[in-house]
Amino acid sequence: MKTVHPLKEIIKLQKSGVYKGICSICSANRYVIKAAMKSALEKNEFVLIEATANQVNQYGGYTGMTPPDFRDFVMSVAKEEGFPEDKVILGGDHLGPLVWKAENTAEAMDKASELIRQYISAGFTKIHLDTSMKLGDDSAALPLDPFIAAERGAMLCLTAETAFARLQENYPAAMHPVYVIGSEVPVPGGVQEDEGLKVTEAGDFARTIELFKRAFAGAGLLEAWENVIAVVVQPGVEFGDSMIHDYDRHAAKQLCAALELYPKLIFEGHSTDYQKRSALKHMVEDGIAILKVGPGLTFALREGLFLLNHMEDELLGNRTDIKLSNFIGTLEEAMLKVPSNWNRYYHGTEEEKKLARKYSLSDRCRYYLAVPEVEKSIQLLLDNLQSIDLNMSVISQYFPNQYRKIREGRLKKDAEALLTDRVIDLIEDYNYAISQQSCQ
Repeated sequence: MKTVHPLKEIIKLQKSGVYKGICSICSANRYVIKAAMKSALEKNEFVLIEATANQVNQYGGYTGMTPPDFRDFVMSVAKEEGFPEDKVILGGDHLGPLVWKAENTAEAMDKASELIRQYISAGFTKIHLDTSMKLGDDSAALPLDPFIAAERGAMLCLTAETAFARLQENYPAAMHPVYVIGSEVPVPGGVQEDEGLKVTEAGDFARTIELFKRAFAGAGLLEAWENVIAVVVQPGVEFGDSMIHDYDRHAAKQLCAALELYPKLIFEGHSTDYQKRSALKHMVEDGIAILKVGPGLTFALREGLFLLNHMEDELLGNRTDIKLSNFIGTLEEAMLKVPSNWNRYYHGTEEEKKLARKYSLSDRCRYYLAVPEVEKSIQLLLDNLQSIDLNMSVISQYFPNQYRKIREGRLKKDAEALLTDRVIDLIEDYNYAISQQSCQ
C-alpha cells in the first residue's frame, strides 16, 4: 500500500472545509532547524525543511552543500533532537535554471536537470519546479512566454519522474515526490525596494494551470500531473529592506475564489516573512496553505544572538580571565570584509547602511553566520554564558518570554535554549495560522 504524501493530506483537509496548512522552513541554519524540530516535536507534527537552488546544488551553492549533504545535515539535527526521520519532509525551492539564467537554454536546462536529479535521488519529496526566469538566449526585450515556462517545467518534471523510478528500484518504499508549479515567483529573500505589488489575476492563475497541464500531457506526464499539489502565485505579500506588504484578503478575493475550481490544488505563499499572525491565519483560510518563511527566521535568530551578546557584556564584561565573544562586532567585520552579499541591497548614507547590516528585514547577515570567525564567535558566546549560572533578572530583561517559560519549568536555563526558543517565538505565529480548525 502506497503511503499518501503528508501534503496531500493537508489538501484533503482544506477541501473538506478544515483550515490546515504547513510552515515551510527555508533555512540551512542549524539553530533555526533545531527550533523548528523542537516546535514540531512538541505538537507531533511534520516538519518541512526546504533548500533553495542557489543555497544547495550540485556545485555546493552558497552553503557548500550538495542535496545529499543537506539531507544528511538535516537528519543529523533530527537525530540530535530525537525527531523522527519519517516526519521530516525535505523540499527543494526554486529548482530550475535560476542559478544559470545567464547561460543559454541548452546549458542552463542541462544543469537544472542535474539539479533536479540530485534532489530526487537524495530523497527530497517536495519539488518546486521554477522555470519563471528568462535564460541567456531568450529575448531581452520581451517577457518570458508562459508557454515556454510550462514546457521547461514539464522537461524538469520528466527528469524528476525518471530519477524517482531509479530511486524506487533500490528503495521500493520511497515516497513519490509532489510538485509545485507557478511562474509568478517573488524574488528569493525579498525585494530590494518598495516596489508596487500586483495580486495575480484569477485568469492568469487558470492559464498557468492549463499551460502546465498541457505541457505535462505533451511530455507523457499525465500521471505525474496528479502529483502537482500547489501553485505559486502572488497573493499580495512581500517584504524588503525596511518595508512589509501586508496580506489583504479583500485584494486577493478573486484569486482565492478561483482556487475553488481545483479540488486537488492549494496555493503556496512565498515571502510570508514578517506577516502579522492574523494575516497568516487569513492566508491559510483563503487556501494559501503552504507558508514559506526564511529570512524572518534568521532575523529572529540574529535578534537572539544580539540579546545574548548584551547579556554577556552585562554578566562577564568586568571579568579579565574570560575572552568575550564580541559577536556583534565580529559579524560587522565579516560583512565589511566581504560586502558582495549586502551592498546591492542596502542604500543611503554610511550610517543608514550600517544600521541595515544589523537590522534590515532582508537579513543579509544570514549569509555570514557560517563564516568561520563568526561561527567561532557564536560558539564562544554560548560557551561563556554556559559557564555561569545565568542571572534570572538579566534573562527577564532580555528574554521575557523565555523567562516565564523557565519559571514555569518549560525551558532549560541555558544560553542555547534561550536562543532556539527565541526563534520558536516566531514559529508560534505560523503554528497559530496552520493549526487545524473547522470552518464556522
